[in-house]
Amino acid sequence: MSHVRSLNKVILVGRVGKDPEITHIPSLEKDVAKFSIATNEGYMDQNKQWKDITEWHNIVAWGWNVKKIEKNVSKGSMVLIEGRLKTRKWQDKNGQDKRTTEIHVDNLVILEKSERSTSYSSSQRDGQSSSPEQDPGHLSPQDQTQSPPEKDINEFPYDESDSDPF
Repeated sequence: MSHVRSLNKVILVGRVGKDPEITHIPSLEKDVAKFSIATNEGYMDQNKQWKDITEWHNIVAWGWNVKKIEKNVSKGSMVLIEGRLKTRKWQDKNGQDKRTTEIHVDNLVILEKSERSTSYSSSQRDGQSSSPEQDPGHLSPQDQTQSPPEKDINEFPYDESDSDPF
């Protein structure tokens, strides 16, 4: 038997295709959120025409991520998802065996909210936002309106007194 480890890790950045479906599963006493996101890439064909390719991904989230999704994610939101691939088998209404591959969310970061998002309660709009400990990943309205940092975050930090940073 080999002791070599394997890794099932997915990182996606894309736009939510439709509002998430939130379902409570009584037998598990858990909530689940399901939605899809689109990722885009492109290439230049032989005729020098740009071709866009859109790939759709089925997303499934459990636990505390469901609350975050319910409050902050809607159709058009740009999200970063870290998770793992899971394939499940099921039967359609005709009894045919089907397989579906999904990304099960470990971490979700909201990069941009859609115009339709209604993420803040009235108390939060009045400046009484929840603490980061209560809602990790929540940005208060004040945090969203701050101007970008003065320094370029992609700039390599080093002491300019040394001629070679390495």
